[in-house]
Amino acid sequence: MPPSASLPLVMTLGCPGGIGPEVSVIAAARYTGHRRLVLVGDIHSVQHAAKCCALDPAMFVEIRALADAVDPGKIGIFSPAPPLTAEALTPGRWTPEGGRAQLAWVDAAIAAVAGDEAAAMITGPVCKEAVVAGGMPEFRGHTEHLAKALGADEVVMAFWSPRLLTSLVTTHLPLAAVPAAVTEESVQSAIFWTARLLATLGGTALPIAVCGLNPHAGEHGLIGDDETRIEAGIVRAKERLQACGDAVAAAIPIVGPIGAETVFRVGADGGFSAAIAMYHDQATIPMKLLGFGDAVNISLGLPKIRTSVDHGTGYDRAGKGIADARGMEAALALAARLA
Repeated sequence: MPPSASLPLVMTLGCPGGIGPEVSVIAAARYTGHRRLVLVGDIHSVQHAAKCCALDPAMFVEIRALADAVDPGKIGIFSPAPPLTAEALTPGRWTPEGGRAQLAWVDAAIAAVAGDEAAAMITGPVCKEAVVAGGMPEFRGHTEHLAKALGADEVVMAFWSPRLLTSLVTTHLPLAAVPAAVTEESVQSAIFWTARLLATLGGTALPIAVCGLNPHAGEHGLIGDDETRIEAGIVRAKERLQACGDAVAAAIPIVGPIGAETVFRVGADGGFSAAIAMYHDQATIPMKLLGFGDAVNISLGLPKIRTSVDHGTGYDRAGKGIADARGMEAALALAARLA
């Protein structure tokens, strides 16, 4: 087994019909870190994306195993699935074939980090509809799939940006199902793993602010009583942090529940280190306004490192050479930093 410092980073391409291959090749071409970077996907998809982005396709070479060396200035492409047809490679749309391929790429990256063949994984944007149509009807997204594959009891979806870190108590649920999923346990888990990430990144004296579920955090019970569970979750998170042995994480102040609009306004001005949001859009709408292109999706609580872009497949931009790779570059940089 190679020493951990020599393990590569692995990056999956996302949907072959979207902008994932393009942002991946751009980020890979600009990467200057000390760890090797291996792209996991289809070599023809990579070469097409390279041409589209005015990069030399010869920079990307197919390898048979993650440990295979490549010449200086070259980037290895590991292809764990059958070659894609021209239909699946067509920019601007998804296909069931592409859905099967993108899931196979993700699973290969998971196997690499789980088997200590890679130090971290970075994922391109997938199309859930394509994956489902390709034969996995239970697929709901990277976060849930990674949790199951890696045997993680707790996984928290978070978005890191230079301005604010935001974590989610619930993820891909219908809005009607959110209140029941906001429990003491789910709130404390989101706070706990957020504090641990902040400690890993150097610690902070700025508070973690916990959003309320209801408008104005319930107005002391006038607009719902869900905040009582959130308050109990905050107490439990503080107790867990004190008991975990991470003094830096345990020292980070935690405040709330506070109305979400206040949390993100004050957080955007530098008043909070992180926000804990109760549901998907409560987090993603402000984060895409605050840090779109710079924010990184990170799965907290996994036994392995996984980061991703904060955007979707971008079919309207695919194949035009106009994809913005800043998100993938930021995801790659954060994965390298954590690794």
